[in-house]
Amino acid sequence: MDVSIIIVNWNTRNILSDCLRSVYDQTKDVSFEVIVIDNGSIDGSADMVEDDFPAAHLIQNRENLGFAAANNQGLRIAKGRYSLLLNSDTVVIENAVSKAVKFADSQPQCAVTGCKVLNTDLTMQPSCFTFPSILNMILSATFLYKLFPKSKFFGREQMTWFKVDRVQEVDVVMGCFMLIRKQAAKQVGFMDERFFMYAEETDWCYRFKMSGWKVLFTPQPKIIHLGGASSEKIASDMTLQLRGAILQFIQKHHSRLSYSFACLLTALFFALRIPIWFLRIFLLPEKRILCWSKVSIYSKGLWRILTGRKAICWQFQRD
Repeated sequence: MDVSIIIVNWNTRNILSDCLRSVYDQTKDVSFEVIVIDNGSIDGSADMVEDDFPAAHLIQNRENLGFAAANNQGLRIAKGRYSLLLNSDTVVIENAVSKAVKFADSQPQCAVTGCKVLNTDLTMQPSCFTFPSILNMILSATFLYKLFPKSKFFGREQMTWFKVDRVQEVDVVMGCFMLIRKQAAKQVGFMDERFFMYAEETDWCYRFKMSGWKVLFTPQPKIIHLGGASSEKIASDMTLQLRGAILQFIQKHHSRLSYSFACLLTALFFALRIPIWFLRIFLLPEKRILCWSKVSIYSKGLWRILTGRKAICWQFQRD
């Protein structure tokens, strides 16, 4: 078996169907299996997989175990030389899986392969990032990365200057498409399940690199990524989840002092955005509901930081 394609789903029935159809239609020249882990969906996703894609191996969880834990379920039973973590809100095009496998075969020191990620209008999505750091958090909190997006310094966190026309070694590739070498995963271990959602791929890439493996971007394989199809259902909570996951990464891999400073920077991130969105309530009356939602979630995040609640740091949604 060349590759095991692992897809975690949570209430994205229709787009999961499109994703699976693209996998079977667009994957050629390699032997593969498909493993779908349904994280307690209530929209009939599991029934759709059973009825329309009987060749896929389906695992049904009674509740949402999180992205990392669900992927690990697939990784434990995967038979392929590689495992491809593929989001349910993606569409595979132009034989991307085979191209990624061929590239990885030519790079024996590569643990993780990322690909070119496109929006639905075929424009580019950011797909490579640097590891979370205090410097990156300063640039993010203060909007400096938006003021100088083409600068390698100010745009370092999201690599806004990144050129997608050549193979490059990077820190992190987007988790919507990650081809993982089985040999590397055996050495480093699977995803850290303490990350419920977000930063789990960042932590994994960090561990691979600390163990001497490479994380590579290659422009040949391409996919379309809808983005946030599951998380948009609880978009406000996901804002906290993302900031909390970054804090969790800092706490795990850096000093206590760095973590304390990171908490202050997260508070600053929230505090600077509250008055901006509050002002927009009056300036943009047609978007008043959205603006109030932003004020509410940033205020909630700031309160959790200032009161020292660890719920902001990880798995806040279980709080």
